[in-house]
Amino acid sequence: MNCREESVIDRERTVFKVLLAVCLCHLLNDSMQSILPAVFPMMKNTFHLSFVQIGAITLVIQLTSSLIQPWVGLYADKHRHSWQLSVAMIFSFCGVVLLSIATSYWMILLAVGLMGIGSAVFHPQAAQIAQAASGGRKGLAQSVFQVGGNGGYAIGPLLAALIILPVGMQAFGYIAIIPFVLAIILYQVGKWHMRQMGKVSKQVRSRWTTVKTYSKHHIWFFIFVLFMLMFSKNFYSTSMLNYFSFFLIDKFDVSQQTAQYCLFIYLAAQAVGTIVGGMLGDKYGRKWVIWFSILGVSPFTIALPYISTFTGTIILSIVIAIIMASAFSAILVFASDLMPHNTGVVAGIFYGLSFGIAGIGCSFFGWLADQTSIQYVFEVSTLLPLLGIIAVFLPKMKKDTIETT
Repeated sequence: MNCREESVIDRERTVFKVLLAVCLCHLLNDSMQSILPAVFPMMKNTFHLSFVQIGAITLVIQLTSSLIQPWVGLYADKHRHSWQLSVAMIFSFCGVVLLSIATSYWMILLAVGLMGIGSAVFHPQAAQIAQAASGGRKGLAQSVFQVGGNGGYAIGPLLAALIILPVGMQAFGYIAIIPFVLAIILYQVGKWHMRQMGKVSKQVRSRWTTVKTYSKHHIWFFIFVLFMLMFSKNFYSTSMLNYFSFFLIDKFDVSQQTAQYCLFIYLAAQAVGTIVGGMLGDKYGRKWVIWFSILGVSPFTIALPYISTFTGTIILSIVIAIIMASAFSAILVFASDLMPHNTGVVAGIFYGLSFGIAGIGCSFFGWLADQTSIQYVFEVSTLLPLLGIIAVFLPKMKKDTIETT
Protein backbone atom coordinates (compact mmCIF):
# COMPACT_ATOMS: atom_id res chain seq x y z
CA MET A 1 0.00 0.00 0.00
CA ASN A 2 1.50 3.38 -0.98
CA CYS A 3 1.48 6.55 1.10
CA ARG A 4 -1.35 8.14 -0.88
CA GLU A 5 -3.61 5.13 -0.25
CA GLU A 6 -2.77 5.16 3.45
CA SER A 7 -3.64 8.85 3.80
CA VAL A 8 -6.94 8.36 1.98
CA ILE A 9 -7.91 5.45 4.19
CA ASP A 10 -7.00 7.48 7.30
CA ARG A 11 -9.35 10.24 6.17
CA GLU A 12 -12.08 7.69 5.61
CA ARG A 13 -12.11 6.12 9.04
CA THR A 14 -15.45 6.14 10.80
CA VAL A 15 -15.84 9.34 12.87
CA PHE A 16 -17.36 7.72 15.94
CA LYS A 17 -17.44 10.98 17.91
CA VAL A 18 -19.89 12.51 15.44
CA LEU A 19 -21.72 9.24 14.87
CA LEU A 20 -22.33 8.77 18.59
CA ALA A 21 -23.44 12.40 18.89
CA VAL A 22 -26.17 12.01 16.26
CA CYS A 23 -27.06 8.64 17.82
CA LEU A 24 -27.58 10.37 21.20
CA CYS A 25 -29.63 13.11 19.55
CA HIS A 26 -31.73 10.51 17.76
CA LEU A 27 -32.28 8.75 21.07
CA LEU A 28 -33.46 11.89 22.85
CA ASN A 29 -35.59 13.08 19.91
CA ASP A 30 -37.39 9.77 19.51
CA SER A 31 -37.84 9.36 23.26
CA MET A 32 -40.10 12.42 23.12
CA GLN A 33 -42.07 10.81 20.30
CA SER A 34 -42.45 7.45 22.04
CA ILE A 35 -43.72 8.96 25.28
CA LEU A 36 -46.94 9.80 23.48
CA PRO A 37 -48.14 6.24 22.67
CA ALA A 38 -47.01 5.20 26.14
CA VAL A 39 -49.44 7.67 27.77
CA PHE A 40 -52.33 6.94 25.40
CA PRO A 41 -54.16 4.89 28.08
CA MET A 42 -53.87 7.85 30.49
CA MET A 43 -54.97 10.33 27.78
CA LYS A 44 -57.91 8.08 26.93
CA ASN A 45 -59.12 8.13 30.53
CA THR A 46 -58.31 11.80 31.27
CA PHE A 47 -59.89 13.29 28.14
CA HIS A 48 -62.49 10.52 27.61
CA LEU A 49 -61.16 9.63 24.16
CA SER A 50 -62.23 6.82 21.85
CA PHE A 51 -59.83 4.54 20.01
CA VAL A 52 -60.66 6.52 16.86
CA GLN A 53 -59.45 9.71 18.56
CA ILE A 54 -56.32 7.91 19.76
CA GLY A 55 -55.75 6.81 16.18
CA ALA A 56 -56.24 10.42 15.03
CA ILE A 57 -53.46 11.56 17.37
CA THR A 58 -51.21 8.95 15.77
CA LEU A 59 -52.31 10.18 12.35
CA VAL A 60 -51.36 13.79 13.17
CA ILE A 61 -47.96 12.64 14.43
CA GLN A 62 -47.37 10.67 11.25
CA LEU A 63 -48.64 13.37 8.89
CA THR A 64 -46.35 15.99 10.41
CA SER A 65 -43.31 13.91 11.32
CA SER A 66 -43.30 11.47 8.43
CA LEU A 67 -45.19 12.36 5.27
CA ILE A 68 -43.34 15.65 4.73
CA GLN A 69 -39.92 14.10 5.23
CA PRO A 70 -39.22 13.28 1.53
CA TRP A 71 -39.60 16.98 0.71
CA VAL A 72 -37.44 17.95 3.68
CA GLY A 73 -34.90 15.38 2.43
CA LEU A 74 -35.00 16.87 -1.08
CA TYR A 75 -34.27 20.29 0.42
CA ALA A 76 -31.48 18.81 2.55
CA ASP A 77 -29.84 17.31 -0.57
CA LYS A 78 -29.65 20.77 -2.15
CA HIS A 79 -29.31 23.12 0.84
CA ARG A 80 -27.46 22.31 4.03
CA HIS A 81 -27.21 24.64 7.01
CA SER A 82 -25.52 24.32 10.38
CA TRP A 83 -28.64 25.71 12.10
CA GLN A 84 -31.20 23.45 10.39
CA LEU A 85 -31.22 20.76 13.07
CA SER A 86 -31.43 23.32 15.88
CA VAL A 87 -34.54 24.84 14.28
CA ALA A 88 -36.10 21.37 14.37
CA MET A 89 -35.72 21.31 18.13
CA ILE A 90 -37.46 24.69 18.52
CA PHE A 91 -40.61 23.14 17.03
CA SER A 92 -40.27 20.17 19.39
CA PHE A 93 -39.74 22.44 22.40
CA CYS A 94 -42.92 24.40 21.65
CA GLY A 95 -44.88 21.18 21.19
CA VAL A 96 -43.75 19.64 24.48
CA VAL A 97 -44.50 22.82 26.44
CA LEU A 98 -47.96 23.09 24.87
CA LEU A 99 -48.64 19.44 25.72
CA SER A 100 -47.82 20.11 29.37
CA ILE A 101 -50.59 22.73 29.60
CA ALA A 102 -53.11 21.04 27.27
CA THR A 103 -56.71 21.27 28.49
CA SER A 104 -58.49 19.94 25.42
CA TYR A 105 -58.19 17.34 22.68
CA TRP A 106 -57.48 20.04 20.07
CA MET A 107 -54.56 21.40 22.09
CA ILE A 108 -53.13 17.88 22.17
CA LEU A 109 -53.42 17.62 18.39
CA LEU A 110 -51.64 20.96 17.90
CA ALA A 111 -48.89 20.01 20.37
CA VAL A 112 -48.13 16.64 18.77
CA GLY A 113 -48.20 18.32 15.35
CA LEU A 114 -45.43 20.74 16.40
CA MET A 115 -43.42 17.86 17.82
CA GLY A 116 -43.93 15.98 14.57
CA ILE A 117 -42.61 18.89 12.48
CA GLY A 118 -39.50 19.00 14.64
CA SER A 119 -38.93 15.30 14.07
CA ALA A 120 -39.49 15.69 10.30
CA VAL A 121 -36.81 18.38 10.00
CA PHE A 122 -34.40 16.39 12.18
CA HIS A 123 -34.26 12.98 10.48
CA PRO A 124 -33.10 13.59 6.86
CA GLN A 125 -30.08 15.78 7.66
CA ALA A 126 -29.20 13.70 10.73
CA ALA A 127 -29.18 10.58 8.51
CA GLN A 128 -26.92 12.41 6.03
CA ILE A 129 -24.51 13.26 8.82
CA ALA A 130 -24.44 9.61 9.94
CA GLN A 131 -23.42 8.58 6.41
CA ALA A 132 -20.82 11.38 6.23
CA ALA A 133 -19.27 10.03 9.44
CA SER A 134 -19.47 6.37 8.34
CA GLY A 135 -16.10 6.11 6.58
CA GLY A 136 -17.78 3.79 4.07
CA ARG A 137 -19.25 1.47 6.72
CA LYS A 138 -22.76 2.61 5.96
CA GLY A 139 -24.56 -0.39 7.41
CA LEU A 140 -22.82 0.05 10.74
CA ALA A 141 -23.33 3.83 10.70
CA GLN A 142 -27.05 3.61 9.94
CA SER A 143 -27.43 0.89 12.57
CA VAL A 144 -25.74 3.04 15.21
CA PHE A 145 -27.88 6.01 14.18
CA GLN A 146 -31.06 3.95 14.15
CA VAL A 147 -30.28 2.23 17.44
CA GLY A 148 -30.41 5.70 18.94
CA GLY A 149 -33.98 5.93 17.67
CA ASN A 150 -34.76 2.43 18.97
CA GLY A 151 -33.24 3.36 22.30
CA GLY A 152 -35.35 6.51 22.40
CA TYR A 153 -38.51 4.57 21.69
CA ALA A 154 -37.52 2.15 24.45
CA ILE A 155 -36.83 4.93 26.97
CA GLY A 156 -40.09 6.72 26.21
CA PRO A 157 -42.33 4.19 28.00
CA LEU A 158 -39.95 4.24 30.99
CA LEU A 159 -40.16 8.04 31.18
CA ALA A 160 -43.91 7.74 30.90
CA ALA A 161 -44.10 5.16 33.70
CA LEU A 162 -41.69 6.99 36.02
CA ILE A 163 -42.55 10.65 35.35
CA ILE A 164 -45.74 11.24 33.36
CA LEU A 165 -48.13 8.63 34.80
CA PRO A 166 -47.50 9.46 38.50
CA VAL A 167 -47.70 13.26 37.99
CA GLY A 168 -50.00 13.78 35.01
CA MET A 169 -49.83 15.71 31.73
CA GLN A 170 -48.14 18.72 33.36
CA ALA A 171 -45.03 16.56 33.82
CA PHE A 172 -44.31 17.11 30.11
CA GLY A 173 -42.88 20.44 31.27
CA TYR A 174 -39.89 18.53 32.68
CA ILE A 175 -39.38 16.84 29.31
CA ALA A 176 -38.95 20.24 27.63
CA ILE A 177 -35.30 20.26 28.73
CA ILE A 178 -34.60 17.56 26.12
CA PRO A 179 -35.14 19.65 22.94
CA PHE A 180 -33.33 22.57 24.58
CA VAL A 181 -30.20 20.46 25.10
CA LEU A 182 -30.53 18.93 21.65
CA ALA A 183 -30.56 22.35 19.97
CA ILE A 184 -27.13 23.09 21.44
CA ILE A 185 -25.60 19.73 20.53
CA LEU A 186 -27.04 19.70 17.01
CA TYR A 187 -25.73 23.15 16.19
CA GLN A 188 -22.18 21.89 16.82
CA VAL A 189 -22.83 18.72 14.80
CA GLY A 190 -24.23 20.86 11.97
CA LYS A 191 -21.06 22.97 11.90
CA TRP A 192 -18.94 19.79 11.58
CA HIS A 193 -21.11 18.68 8.67
CA MET A 194 -20.61 22.02 6.90
CA ARG A 195 -16.84 21.71 7.31
CA GLN A 196 -16.94 18.20 5.81
CA MET A 197 -19.01 19.41 2.87
CA GLY A 198 -16.36 22.04 2.19
CA LYS A 199 -13.63 19.42 1.75
CA VAL A 200 -13.04 18.10 -1.77
CA SER A 201 -10.85 15.02 -1.96
CA LYS A 202 -10.59 11.62 -3.59
CA GLN A 203 -12.07 8.97 -1.35
CA VAL A 204 -11.72 5.20 -1.62
CA ARG A 205 -14.79 3.45 -0.34
CA SER A 206 -16.22 -0.04 -0.46
CA ARG A 207 -19.92 -0.24 -1.23
CA TRP A 208 -22.46 -2.67 -2.60
CA THR A 209 -23.51 -2.16 -6.21
CA THR A 210 -25.82 -4.04 -8.58
CA VAL A 211 -24.18 -6.86 -10.56
CA LYS A 212 -25.40 -5.25 -13.78
CA THR A 213 -26.51 -1.81 -14.92
CA TYR A 214 -30.21 -0.99 -14.62
CA SER A 215 -32.28 1.82 -16.13
CA LYS A 216 -33.74 4.60 -13.99
CA HIS A 217 -37.18 2.95 -14.23
CA HIS A 218 -35.76 -0.30 -12.85
CA ILE A 219 -34.05 1.57 -10.01
CA TRP A 220 -37.31 3.25 -9.03
CA PHE A 221 -39.06 -0.14 -9.14
CA PHE A 222 -36.46 -1.54 -6.73
CA ILE A 223 -36.96 1.52 -4.49
CA PHE A 224 -40.71 0.83 -4.53
CA VAL A 225 -40.11 -2.80 -3.50
CA LEU A 226 -37.87 -1.66 -0.66
CA PHE A 227 -40.48 0.90 0.34
CA MET A 228 -43.19 -1.76 0.54
CA LEU A 229 -40.91 -3.96 2.64
CA MET A 230 -40.20 -1.05 4.98
CA PHE A 231 -43.93 -0.25 5.07
CA SER A 232 -44.87 -3.80 6.13
CA LYS A 233 -42.24 -3.70 8.86
CA ASN A 234 -43.24 -0.24 10.07
CA PHE A 235 -46.97 -1.00 9.93
CA TYR A 236 -46.49 -3.96 12.24
CA SER A 237 -44.00 -2.13 14.49
CA THR A 238 -46.25 0.94 14.80
CA SER A 239 -49.18 -1.30 15.69
CA MET A 240 -47.10 -2.91 18.42
CA LEU A 241 -45.95 0.48 19.69
CA ASN A 242 -49.47 1.92 19.88
CA TYR A 243 -51.54 -1.10 20.88
CA PHE A 244 -49.26 -3.63 22.62
CA SER A 245 -49.95 -1.99 25.99
CA PHE A 246 -53.72 -2.19 25.42
CA PHE A 247 -53.33 -5.82 24.29
CA LEU A 248 -51.49 -6.81 27.49
CA ILE A 249 -53.91 -4.90 29.73
CA ASP A 250 -56.93 -6.41 27.98
CA LYS A 251 -55.70 -10.01 27.77
CA PHE A 252 -53.71 -10.41 31.00
CA ASP A 253 -55.23 -7.66 33.19
CA VAL A 254 -51.84 -6.11 34.01
CA SER A 255 -51.42 -2.52 35.26
CA GLN A 256 -50.56 0.39 32.95
CA GLN A 257 -47.07 0.62 34.41
CA THR A 258 -46.43 -3.10 33.93
CA ALA A 259 -47.57 -2.78 30.32
CA GLN A 260 -45.12 0.12 29.80
CA TYR A 261 -42.23 -1.93 31.21
CA CYS A 262 -43.12 -4.74 28.77
CA LEU A 263 -43.21 -2.23 25.91
CA PHE A 264 -39.77 -1.03 27.01
CA ILE A 265 -38.44 -4.61 26.82
CA TYR A 266 -39.88 -5.03 23.33
CA LEU A 267 -38.35 -1.75 22.10
CA ALA A 268 -34.97 -2.47 23.73
CA ALA A 269 -34.88 -5.79 21.85
CA GLN A 270 -35.40 -3.83 18.63
CA ALA A 271 -32.18 -1.92 19.35
CA VAL A 272 -30.25 -5.20 19.57
CA GLY A 273 -31.71 -6.43 16.30
CA THR A 274 -30.86 -3.17 14.52
CA ILE A 275 -27.15 -3.37 15.35
CA VAL A 276 -26.89 -7.06 14.46
CA GLY A 277 -28.68 -6.52 11.16
CA GLY A 278 -26.42 -3.62 10.17
CA MET A 279 -23.24 -5.58 10.82
CA LEU A 280 -24.49 -8.66 8.97
CA GLY A 281 -25.61 -6.52 6.03
CA ASP A 282 -22.16 -4.92 5.68
CA LYS A 283 -20.52 -8.33 5.66
CA TYR A 284 -22.91 -10.61 3.77
CA GLY A 285 -25.17 -8.27 1.80
CA ARG A 286 -28.48 -6.58 2.51
CA LYS A 287 -30.81 -8.87 0.55
CA TRP A 288 -30.28 -11.93 2.75
CA VAL A 289 -30.82 -9.90 5.90
CA ILE A 290 -34.08 -8.54 4.47
CA TRP A 291 -35.29 -12.04 3.54
CA PHE A 292 -34.56 -13.38 7.01
CA SER A 293 -35.90 -10.38 8.89
CA ILE A 294 -39.25 -9.63 7.32
CA LEU A 295 -40.40 -12.96 5.89
CA GLY A 296 -38.59 -15.08 8.50
CA VAL A 297 -40.36 -13.38 11.39
CA SER A 298 -43.82 -14.33 10.07
CA PRO A 299 -44.25 -17.61 12.02
CA PHE A 300 -43.54 -15.77 15.27
CA THR A 301 -45.89 -12.83 14.60
CA ILE A 302 -48.69 -15.20 13.56
CA ALA A 303 -48.30 -17.12 16.84
CA LEU A 304 -48.20 -14.06 19.14
CA PRO A 305 -51.96 -13.40 19.62
CA TYR A 306 -52.62 -17.03 20.47
CA ILE A 307 -50.05 -17.50 23.26
CA SER A 308 -52.00 -18.08 26.46
CA THR A 309 -49.35 -17.13 29.05
CA PHE A 310 -48.05 -13.65 29.89
CA THR A 311 -44.41 -14.80 30.09
CA GLY A 312 -44.63 -16.62 26.77
CA THR A 313 -46.09 -13.52 25.11
CA ILE A 314 -43.24 -11.31 26.35
CA ILE A 315 -40.56 -13.81 25.27
CA LEU A 316 -42.09 -14.13 21.82
CA SER A 317 -42.35 -10.34 21.49
CA ILE A 318 -38.59 -10.11 22.18
CA VAL A 319 -37.83 -12.64 19.44
CA ILE A 320 -40.06 -10.74 17.00
CA ALA A 321 -38.44 -7.41 17.85
CA ILE A 322 -34.87 -8.68 17.32
CA ILE A 323 -35.59 -10.40 14.01
CA MET A 324 -37.79 -7.70 12.50
CA ALA A 325 -35.55 -4.77 13.51
CA SER A 326 -32.54 -6.30 11.77
CA ALA A 327 -34.01 -5.27 8.41
CA PHE A 328 -34.14 -1.51 8.97
CA SER A 329 -30.57 -0.49 8.18
CA ALA A 330 -30.37 -3.17 5.46
CA ILE A 331 -33.35 -1.67 3.63
CA LEU A 332 -32.20 1.93 4.07
CA VAL A 333 -28.61 1.29 2.98
CA PHE A 334 -29.79 -0.92 0.07
CA ALA A 335 -31.82 2.08 -1.14
CA SER A 336 -28.94 4.54 -0.65
CA ASP A 337 -26.63 2.20 -2.61
CA LEU A 338 -29.15 2.32 -5.46
CA MET A 339 -29.40 6.15 -5.21
CA PRO A 340 -26.03 7.24 -3.76
CA HIS A 341 -26.49 10.94 -4.64
CA ASN A 342 -29.90 11.33 -3.03
CA THR A 343 -29.34 10.33 0.58
CA GLY A 344 -31.66 13.03 1.90
CA VAL A 345 -34.56 11.91 -0.28
CA VAL A 346 -33.89 8.26 0.59
CA ALA A 347 -33.88 9.10 4.30
CA GLY A 348 -37.09 11.08 3.89
CA ILE A 349 -38.83 8.24 2.08
CA PHE A 350 -37.75 5.44 4.40
CA TYR A 351 -37.63 7.29 7.74
CA GLY A 352 -40.64 9.42 6.94
CA LEU A 353 -43.06 8.38 4.22
CA SER A 354 -43.12 4.68 5.11
CA PHE A 355 -43.70 5.51 8.79
CA GLY A 356 -46.41 8.01 7.83
CA ILE A 357 -48.39 5.58 5.69
CA ALA A 358 -47.95 2.96 8.40
CA GLY A 359 -49.39 5.48 10.84
CA ILE A 360 -52.44 5.93 8.60
CA GLY A 361 -52.88 2.17 8.59
CA CYS A 362 -52.48 2.16 12.36
CA SER A 363 -55.30 4.72 12.61
CA PHE A 364 -57.49 2.25 10.72
CA PHE A 365 -56.55 -0.35 13.33
CA GLY A 366 -57.81 2.06 15.99
CA TRP A 367 -61.20 2.16 14.24
CA LEU A 368 -61.11 -1.63 13.87
CA ALA A 369 -60.40 -2.04 17.60
CA ASP A 370 -63.46 0.07 18.42
CA GLN A 371 -65.60 -2.09 16.12
CA THR A 372 -64.18 -5.46 17.23
CA SER A 373 -61.43 -5.90 19.83
CA ILE A 374 -57.71 -5.43 20.41
CA GLN A 375 -57.32 -9.21 20.16
CA TYR A 376 -58.78 -9.17 16.64
CA VAL A 377 -56.49 -6.30 15.60
CA PHE A 378 -53.46 -8.33 16.66
CA GLU A 379 -54.71 -11.37 14.77
CA VAL A 380 -54.96 -9.27 11.59
CA SER A 381 -51.65 -7.43 12.03
CA THR A 382 -49.71 -10.70 12.29
CA LEU A 383 -50.17 -11.21 8.54
CA LEU A 384 -48.26 -8.04 7.57
CA PRO A 385 -44.74 -9.57 7.53
CA LEU A 386 -45.89 -12.03 4.84
CA LEU A 387 -45.47 -9.15 2.40
CA GLY A 388 -41.73 -9.86 2.70
CA ILE A 389 -42.07 -12.36 -0.14
CA ILE A 390 -41.69 -9.48 -2.62
CA ALA A 391 -37.98 -9.29 -1.69
CA VAL A 392 -37.56 -11.81 -4.52
CA PHE A 393 -37.71 -8.84 -6.95
CA LEU A 394 -34.64 -7.11 -5.47
CA PRO A 395 -31.49 -7.14 -7.63
CA LYS A 396 -28.35 -9.06 -6.80
CA MET A 397 -25.58 -6.91 -5.36
CA LYS A 398 -21.80 -7.15 -5.27
CA LYS A 399 -19.18 -5.41 -3.16
CA ASP A 400 -16.96 -3.01 -5.12
CA THR A 401 -14.15 -0.66 -4.16
CA ILE A 402 -14.89 2.69 -5.78
CA GLU A 403 -13.24 6.11 -5.91
CA THR A 404 -15.48 9.13 -5.40
CA THR A 405 -14.98 12.86 -5.15
